[in-house]
Amino acid sequence: MIETILRRTGIILFWLFLWQAVSWIIHRPIFLVGPWETLLALARLAGQLAFWQAVCSSVARIGNGFMLAFLLGILCGSAAYLWPLFEEILSPVITLIKTIPVASFVILALIWTGAEHLASIISFLVVFPMIYLNTCAGLEAADPLLLEMAQVFHIRRIPKIWHIYRPALAPFLLNACRIALGMCWKSGVAAEVIGTPAHSIGEKLYMAKIFFSTDELFAWTAAVILLSFLFEKLILWVLQYILEARPAVQQNA
Repeated sequence: MIETILRRTGIILFWLFLWQAVSWIIHRPIFLVGPWETLLALARLAGQLAFWQAVCSSVARIGNGFMLAFLLGILCGSAAYLWPLFEEILSPVITLIKTIPVASFVILALIWTGAEHLASIISFLVVFPMIYLNTCAGLEAADPLLLEMAQVFHIRRIPKIWHIYRPALAPFLLNACRIALGMCWKSGVAAEVIGTPAHSIGEKLYMAKIFFSTDELFAWTAAVILLSFLFEKLILWVLQYILEARPAVQQNA
């Protein structure tokens, strides 16, 4: 365990040193700043109220888009598993969402709804197909022998979902979320950069680019990486707690 931590720390320090060395060699802060300058800029921004307003606003927008896509993806995936006709009806929509470029969705959503809800819509469109398809695959992976046993013994729907379908769905849903969480942050912030809604990380990134504030540009990028990491860890921890929970075993005294 300690060796793993030391090795990972050493790798991170290696890349940070390489980054700093390249910035020293270029010696033009307008093109590239080092990790130390990025850290100082991030600390300076963190002391401003506008920083936290942008962070909270972007987290709310992207979080809303993810949660709506997550819940609706599970609901639609379950419906598609139960009713094959529903899956056939929804299949062209899923294919359309997967194939149309995100930039096209951004422009259309910007025209239809404006910049305020743009990040939520784009995050939803990126996440929904992943959750939907993995929900379908996870439910179809349920052990048919266990399902047959549940039918023979007339096990009720809720216990059957919890003890048979939930363990089958868990690895598919967790893997989908590991990919979707990072993608929704990338696409959500990119949508904010295009729409530049007020009090958002995308607006701050765009303004940093306009004024050639490379240190702030790197600082906001570091903030996005940190927020994405924390958001992913929190969501995955909650999901693992729910999906991989073991029923309590009662013992007679």
